[in-house]
Amino acid sequence: MRRLILPAAILALFLLGLFLILTRPTQLGPDALRGLEGDAGRGATVFLAAGCGSCHMAPGATEEARLILSGGQRFASPFGTFLAPNISPSEQGIEKWSARDLANALMLGTGRDGAHLYPALPYASYSKMMMQDVVDLHAYLMTLPPDATPNQPHELAFPFNIRTSLGGWKMLFLRDDWVLEGDLSPQEVRGRYLVEALGHCGECHTPRNVLGGMQRGRWLAGAPDPSGTGTIPNITPAKLGWSVDEIAYYLESGFTPDYDSVGGHMAHIVTNFSQLPAEDRAAVAAYLKRVPAAE
Repeated sequence: MRRLILPAAILALFLLGLFLILTRPTQLGPDALRGLEGDAGRGATVFLAAGCGSCHMAPGATEEARLILSGGQRFASPFGTFLAPNISPSEQGIEKWSARDLANALMLGTGRDGAHLYPALPYASYSKMMMQDVVDLHAYLMTLPPDATPNQPHELAFPFNIRTSLGGWKMLFLRDDWVLEGDLSPQEVRGRYLVEALGHCGECHTPRNVLGGMQRGRWLAGAPDPSGTGTIPNITPAKLGWSVDEIAYYLESGFTPDYDSVGGHMAHIVTNFSQLPAEDRAAVAAYLKRVPAAE
């Protein structure tokens, strides 16, 4: 047994080193954004569809204060509580971030310091963003009011506070292919982009496995609320029997066909989507009618 200890230790160190190499944080190449110019006007639409303000505004912010992205909202999960960071154009936020830094964070889950970011930032969905949208979003974020509120650390217990392990999570769950494939109309393609990428609807409406990865085989089939209370509804045709017009109207007004009104975090989403072009709300509705029914 003693003769086996040293070879076993060497093998373990080799495997650990190999794991760290294979799962190290990755970044886009220096030419990834070559030739792209940011447009803040288009970026405002990306900002709404991606729901940036809904998570990064201060707790309880309303009206114009929703554009002060000072962070501080708490998001409970089975792994601990995540606190949204300051992403205003300030020293405490992303003042020094380039568009490439933002793309690394949104699409690869890699921070400006080169470390893994937690998937509380839904980069498992944003990975499918168009690079032009990222550049436009960066241009818009830099026009928003700066705020000096310091960031607060996440409240995570061991082993979830070890960021190195996130490289393994990314190997398993970070992908850029579409859930809904097939012969889609241009409207449905736009809806897919809004639902699967920008709107990251699957992050809440899709059940997760024990490692926190989305169960794509039960796409949008509903899930327990991460806070531990209640459930997030199934929005596949198996349960959502609304028409295309009714879905689009809900995203505009917050009212269901049964005259109920939106509540919880979904109210922020309706606030955002109500400001998008009507064509985008119709595209989301068309996409949802094409999703496979899942009980």
